[in-house]
Amino acid sequence: MADAAMGAAGAKPREVHVGFMPLTDCAPLVVASELGFDRSHGVKLVLHREVSWANIRDKLAVGNFDCAHMLAPMPIAAALGLGRASDLIVAPMALSLNGNAITVSLRLYEEMLAADEAATRAGGMSAARAVARVVRARQQQGREPLTFGMVYPFSCHNYDLRYWLAAAGIDPDNDVNLIVVPPPLSVDALKIGRVDGVCVGQPWNSVAVAEGEGVIVATKSELWAMSPEKVLGVREDWVEKNPSLLSDLVRALVAACRWLDEPENRREAARILAQPRYVGIAEQVLLGPLTGALVRGGRQADVLDPDLVVFHRGYANFPWRSHALWMLTQMIRWGQVREPFDLKALTERVFRTDLYREAVAALGVPVPAEDAKRESVFFGNESFDPDAALSYLRDLPIRSSGADLSAFASLNP
Repeated sequence: MADAAMGAAGAKPREVHVGFMPLTDCAPLVVASELGFDRSHGVKLVLHREVSWANIRDKLAVGNFDCAHMLAPMPIAAALGLGRASDLIVAPMALSLNGNAITVSLRLYEEMLAADEAATRAGGMSAARAVARVVRARQQQGREPLTFGMVYPFSCHNYDLRYWLAAAGIDPDNDVNLIVVPPPLSVDALKIGRVDGVCVGQPWNSVAVAEGEGVIVATKSELWAMSPEKVLGVREDWVEKNPSLLSDLVRALVAACRWLDEPENRREAARILAQPRYVGIAEQVLLGPLTGALVRGGRQADVLDPDLVVFHRGYANFPWRSHALWMLTQMIRWGQVREPFDLKALTERVFRTDLYREAVAALGVPVPAEDAKRESVFFGNESFDPDAALSYLRDLPIRSSGADLSAFASLNP
């Protein structure tokens, strides 16, 4: 797997072993391999399907994989030494934006309708208000608290779910239970009553609806338009040993992402992903989330949302450092990290905008002038200014008291 120049036409493509999870947003890796975008850039992707994000983390760390389809916060957690990580992982590109949803069991959905039908049917941020009414009623009645599943502690799923709950006044660490449920097990967890709701990536939300086990009450695009989700995770030492191979890999995946964002290609993408070695879900179920034609369940009207998952447009492949910074604020907010550190320095080391810019320069792909941006369409009426991250964090009404924000401020003027 050593780096080498491509040389003359017809040179043997260099193998890159990649771990992925069976999700809609593994599509850039799968499409690059199936349609030859990898080989046209001198790379041969060898794809390895995994069953949990912990497996992805561990196999990348020990060198079984050269790179991986990763939750955007995972490389950041690794840099902080969280989650049993030992090697620095960098993100030279993002693979997708949006793509998640919050799905509740039929039992909880009926409770939500009884508690606040208007908020429940409005969905998105409003639906959390109905959940809050259910939570308070259960507390008054002495019933067991609700249990929600998310896919990994260091995931946007965890942070999105917590933000959604907290915005309605629910303390996710005290008012409900949160547990980890790997994506392929999420539907079964709803079915057997292990969880009352789950925040998971597609297509598992749509599988729950199709099997009559859940109702989609909020999509990621409703919570935060064009928000971070998956990145390409690569060990820093591999990047240093294989600079040209990494550039070719990024170019191949960007080409696949551009193909995926053409609406006329989404049906073909669903056909490819439906194969058992990839996602292994019926093509028709995959097609809804890919085309934006979402069946929510619960006697709700179907919706058309072209932003359910975005692969390239809107700088979707650019590894925004402001996204990384927001994730860091959530790690601090929920007590995952308490010792102060330089937030900007960490985002610069992990989210490698320089590697992305260098790789795509030859493709003529537009890149933003800056590495960070303000988020203004964000969890209802919220906004996030990356230049005032600690002030933003300090003003959040529900958060862990474990972190000393004044100590963070001393290192982040």
